[in-house]
Amino acid sequence: MKLLLSFFILISATFFAHAQIDSQNKSTAIPAVESKKQVDNTPKTIPSQPDNNNNSTFGSLNVPNLSTGVEAPKKQFSLFGEKFGNPGELYTKQLDDQLANTKLTPEEVEARNGSLTDQYFGDFKSNAQSVNVSYRDHGYVDGDLIQVLVNDDVVQARVFLNGGFSGFKLDLQKGFNKIDFLALNQGESGPNTAEFRVVDDKGILVSANRWNLATGVKATIIIVKE
Repeated sequence: MKLLLSFFILISATFFAHAQIDSQNKSTAIPAVESKKQVDNTPKTIPSQPDNNNNSTFGSLNVPNLSTGVEAPKKQFSLFGEKFGNPGELYTKQLDDQLANTKLTPEEVEARNGSLTDQYFGDFKSNAQSVNVSYRDHGYVDGDLIQVLVNDDVVQARVFLNGGFSGFKLDLQKGFNKIDFLALNQGESGPNTAEFRVVDDKGILVSANRWNLATGVKATIIIVKE
């Protein structure tokens, strides 16, 4: 009996184990039920239309243009009120305006720039046998040079004008004795400035004058011996 009972228990246990294994391997598939489509209740964003007003659009934000009440200048600001192609034009225009506003007499213009035409200081009569012709720089001694001619002949080829008088003795010929003082340069400061004196052999002053000459211009006097 014990042997039979043990055999029955062993068979029952084996059957129960196979049943559990089959139940684990054989599962029933439950078909999925399609759910109803969810309705999207989120409100859709409608793109905004461009605004023709004075507002500026930056991304999705409307940024209004703030008016300051100050209009931008239509013309580029210039310190001198006028635009020039190069700085030289500006300087020239300013200089011309200054000269136009400065009213100078012909004598003042000659004193500043030097005469551009030959100067004639007159003719003088004399009974002397000779005269002393002397000259000096009546302004700042700046290297003025002259040439002296008598009747178109060179008697002093190159004279440096100092602050004191220097010159030569001239024997007068019967009739005309033309003396020319030719400006060879205008020195460092310009123009060629000089003072001359002509004194006869008796110590009598025949002629005296000054000149302001540009380079290449001459001053002339004539002594007529009777």
